[in-house]
Amino acid sequence: MNEQLFKQLTQAKQASRHMMTMNTQSKNQALIKIAQALKDHVLEIINENQKDIEHAKASGMSDAMVDRLLLNEDRIVAMADDVLKLVSLDDPVGDIIREIKRPNGLLIKQVRVPIGIFGIIYESRPNVTVDIACLCIKSGNVCVLKGGKEAMHSNRILTKLMREAIKETLPVDCVQLIDYGGREMVDELIHAYGYVDVVVPRGGAGLIQHVVQNATVPVIETGAGNCHLYIDKEADLKKAIDITVNAKIQRPSVCNAIETILVHQDIADTYLPLLYEAFHERVDIRGDSKVQKIIPCQLATLTDYATEYDDYIVAVKIVDSLQEAIEHIYQYSTKHSEAIITENQDTAHMFLNSIDSACVYHNASTRFSDGGQFGFGAELGISTQKLHARGPLGLLEMTSYQYKIYGQGQVRE
Repeated sequence: MNEQLFKQLTQAKQASRHMMTMNTQSKNQALIKIAQALKDHVLEIINENQKDIEHAKASGMSDAMVDRLLLNEDRIVAMADDVLKLVSLDDPVGDIIREIKRPNGLLIKQVRVPIGIFGIIYESRPNVTVDIACLCIKSGNVCVLKGGKEAMHSNRILTKLMREAIKETLPVDCVQLIDYGGREMVDELIHAYGYVDVVVPRGGAGLIQHVVQNATVPVIETGAGNCHLYIDKEADLKKAIDITVNAKIQRPSVCNAIETILVHQDIADTYLPLLYEAFHERVDIRGDSKVQKIIPCQLATLTDYATEYDDYIVAVKIVDSLQEAIEHIYQYSTKHSEAIITENQDTAHMFLNSIDSACVYHNASTRFSDGGQFGFGAELGISTQKLHARGPLGLLEMTSYQYKIYGQGQVRE
């Protein structure tokens, strides 16, 4: 193992032991100090972030991806406010899930405890650095952060400010940043069994699959979002267009933005011209041959339907039934978020119960697949797997449990 990484992980293990004993008041105090530090150092953060922005533009990064990287005053203040929201949330650590009283007098309590050390591997978005560190603090966990090189300067200043803010309240090594090395450090981290309790990859499909396929540390798979919106034949057209625009355009670079629109053939002649008008000169539409007969667009390929664009691009397909829409989603979905627009409650019920994704919506934008929007505070990511957690990973999902057993001298016969 890399000598510097070994040192950091050893420090993280020691910090984890201390974090297990920290009370809610201490953790909340640390979060308040972090929020204040962010607000007190806005210009310093922006200056470091601009170094990353300039490098990203020079490297030819797309506008949508540059937007993911950008930190301005409004976003920094919003980050700080999100940290403060965590203070008001219940601390799950110590919650008693259930009590069992045995005939022999033993009292068994199933109690929530921190998981321990989270290794987080992520790309581009420096706000993730603060979100994850603060979630880990509130839930009594330690984070070892491996951000992408494109956000190196931003991640360094944010980590420095957080460590300085908490040094008198919590073990400072509960927040660690790996700001050196490239893919080889990712590989070291995902093989650090015995030092890291769980790895969470956040980023593109390539990064996530590399971690899932190669890690020896347990993994929570998150992030990949090939999300679908199905416009049913009984959709309210105003709702359909408003939700479509929001789900694609509001922030196209994030994992809960839609990438494919499926349109029932009975409503296609009415909906698609409205879609074209709403997206004209804003979104590159790629449609099948049926779509091309109704609106001007590029011919979609099978690859288009399988792609998470993270950009102002959308694939469109006309389907002849709800079942065909469901089959298409099963073929291409990453099991993140899917939505149906319809006024028929039976159709909505069938869609919601037939789709095996973490979040399924009726008459609402997929952009709500977010820890903050769910009332969880910030989020560790959106889990697209089923064990041990699914959907937005909030404080509760960042805990495990242990059994505390209380006796009066019982021995087993």
